[in-house]
Amino acid sequence: MSPTQIVLATHNAHKVVELTRILGPALDGLELVAYDGPEPVEDGATFQENALIKARAAAAHTGLPAIADDSGICVDALGGAPGIHSARYAGTRVDTDNVAHLLAQLGDSTDRAAQFACAAAFVVGDEEWVELALWPGTVLIEPVGGGGFGYDPIFKPEGLSVSAAELRPDEKNAISHRAQAFALLMPHVRTRLIEG
Repeated sequence: MSPTQIVLATHNAHKVVELTRILGPALDGLELVAYDGPEPVEDGATFQENALIKARAAAAHTGLPAIADDSGICVDALGGAPGIHSARYAGTRVDTDNVAHLLAQLGDSTDRAAQFACAAAFVVGDEEWVELALWPGTVLIEPVGGGGFGYDPIFKPEGLSVSAAELRPDEKNAISHRAQAFALLMPHVRTRLIEG
């Protein structure tokens, strides 16, 4: 039997690779396909709303069940910013610009508590699910490590002595906000598409 196709609503190649690794065995019987349709306007006020906007758009465009996520870093001393604006925080959508802007905004603040947040959404027909997960940590003084993407080089996960960019992909994928959110979401996907 051929696998059931499910579209991942992102144009971010990093996310496709990372999510395929994260989901691993949870993809058994499913084929994750890339989304090539138009990007919707992400005008939600929360990660959950934006994840659903993306999943709905991909499902409507392709006719396939869709999964999507919306994620970002929320810094306590900045009132939760950049939050849902993380990808465009510096106005350029360039990771190094965003990191530099965040560090400049934080300055020499001693309150460096932060968390990565990820909302994962699943849309099939008129049914929708969304799950939120948080990955607490602190913001480093300067970028460290060459792995990961986004804000990984300046985020030190709680309980670890290295940045997220210093973790091996399998290490990060076992504990990250994205891994946690999709771990909560995938039972809904499998129940609806495979086991239902």
